[in-house]
Amino acid sequence: MNFKLQPVHYMPKELEPSILYFSKEFGIAIHLCACGCGSKIKTPISPTEWSIEETERGPSLYPSIGNWQEICQSHYWIQEGQIKWSEKWSPEEIEAGRQHEQQRRQAYYESLEHRRAGFLQRIWRWITSRFKLF
Repeated sequence: MNFKLQPVHYMPKELEPSILYFSKEFGIAIHLCACGCGSKIKTPISPTEWSIEETERGPSLYPSIGNWQEICQSHYWIQEGQIKWSEKWSPEEIEAGRQHEQQRRQAYYESLEHRRAGFLQRIWRWITSRFKLF
């Protein structure tokens, strides 16, 4: 299976296999599950979610796609248009992955907050962080 990138403004009602539809305006990519089950897989494109890259060989989507809410529970990568299958995760691995994603999002937004904070706020945070008891 060789995925191709299809830039769109609005997503089509009917999706074609092996096409990664990408709406830059709405920050989302959608494709049919690589396993062939027919599920529509939506991946938000943002600094805290997925990123997309167009290469000469085809699109790459990072990180992996784990269809944990679908019956198939497929897990794969799209790299340069090719599907790279990954191992199936246990329920414990899925939960750990979700927690890691939440921590990554929180760290990203905290770093934005710190960058926006004024000089005196940053000094105050630094001072108070040194005196925390835990």
